[in-house]
Amino acid sequence: MNNTPNYEVPSEMRDFAEKSVDQARKAFDSFIGAARRTADTVQGSAETARTNAQGLSSRGFEYAEQNVNAAFDLAQKLVRSKDVQEAMQHQAEFVRSQFAAIQAQAKEFGGMAQSAMQESAEKAKAAMQENAEHARRAMEQGADAVQQTAKDAETASRKVTS
Repeated sequence: MNNTPNYEVPSEMRDFAEKSVDQARKAFDSFIGAARRTADTVQGSAETARTNAQGLSSRGFEYAEQNVNAAFDLAQKLVRSKDVQEAMQHQAEFVRSQFAAIQAQAKEFGGMAQSAMQESAEKAKAAMQENAEHARRAMEQGADAVQQTAKDAETASRKVTS
């Protein structure tokens, strides 16, 4: 009593549909893989930046400690000075040694900062190039899957209409 015609889907159409779903899944998986690698790269870059900042901060505290200790040493020498001439000599020595120390600290700190920035830039560049290549391949796979699906649909359509 069912008046609905019983139309059976040809096996070629089912095969075509199954292949299309498989191709779409592979293209999507490839794209998601590239996206995950990009996220991992960003996280790795953030970790590198944090580590470099930590090293610079630590070295900055070491410099501050050295400079404060030098000032305390000067203060101790000044209070032990026998006369104004000896105190002036200690002061002059302090100025010369601190000037040299600060120059060396600035040079070292600048080198550390430059190295950290260069390392981060190189890692970011390499990661971006790699991830761009993965994304390009995923897009090519998707385009290939679309072309293959179109060919399969045309073939299946011809078989069904024949």
